[in-house]
Amino acid sequence: MEQTYKIGIVGLGSIGTRHLLNIVKVLASRNANYEIDLIRSGKGEATDAALERLTSRTVYSYAEAGDDYDVVFITNPTHRHYETVKQFVPKTKHMFIEKPVFDTTSVLIEDLKLKDGSVYYVACPLRYSNVIRYLKEKINPDDVYSVRAICSSYLPGWRANSDYRQSYSAHRDKGGGVSIDLIHEWDYLRYLFGDPERVCNIKGTFSNLELDSDDLSLYIAEYKDKTIELHLDYFGRKTIREVQIFTREDTITADIANNEIRFLKQEKTISFAAQGNDFFYKEMETFFDMLEEKAANNNDISAALETLRIAKGEDKA
Repeated sequence: MEQTYKIGIVGLGSIGTRHLLNIVKVLASRNANYEIDLIRSGKGEATDAALERLTSRTVYSYAEAGDDYDVVFITNPTHRHYETVKQFVPKTKHMFIEKPVFDTTSVLIEDLKLKDGSVYYVACPLRYSNVIRYLKEKINPDDVYSVRAICSSYLPGWRANSDYRQSYSAHRDKGGGVSIDLIHEWDYLRYLFGDPERVCNIKGTFSNLELDSDDLSLYIAEYKDKTIELHLDYFGRKTIREVQIFTREDTITADIANNEIRFLKQEKTISFAAQGNDFFYKEMETFFDMLEEKAANNNDISAALETLRIAKGEDKA
């Protein structure tokens, strides 16, 4: 029996566009039927004609949206996520929520009135990268003494033909700032090493970039048997995204930006082919596996809120 999906996508910026293309590709590979509604505010750029051909219709209000979606993708700005999720829970069976899940931890999941048996998945694409997958499969956390991770890049270069000063990243009240904008790092660190017992966080605005969000965030996390240091910034002129792992037998540099893992004592390097969109596509494949009960949801709203709490440097409730 052919699978049929009715899908809504709330927001169509660069991330929503990537998801749309991957949704179509995944469902085509499964010979599934689908119809896709774009649910837009009308404040962004007009929908590209090529993208419109992949969808059924575009609506510009909640009232115009359907009432019986199989899945709704929440890809609008972070500071709108909570209310958007709450609004669309009655209209859909499942949800895919872009990271960060919300812009604050001061929310009650109970108030969302989530449906039993439904999938509410929060994006965590780096888990599907070759480097992180290798670390998950090959590195025993019990053999790790210390970890040092960094994500440093230049915000004005993030989005081509776009003024970084107008982006949500530059504005605290829109959910911007490295602490939560680069939440990928805490997501994969928790995925690999579990939850820290204590976290110290120093953050603020230190560069000459024109923004009011934090452009630097530093963490030291304490575990029973190890420590983690994490550096996040918006002003690094050369992209660095890697994690150094100090183990009993070797020092390992897992270079996410350059798709390789270096074992320094062994003088061995494992190189992976450049992935481009591949790990986003793999995530989308896995998400539809969740909907078809072929895979478990490994990052629900509760898990994503815990990652957000750590990223914001908050103590456990």
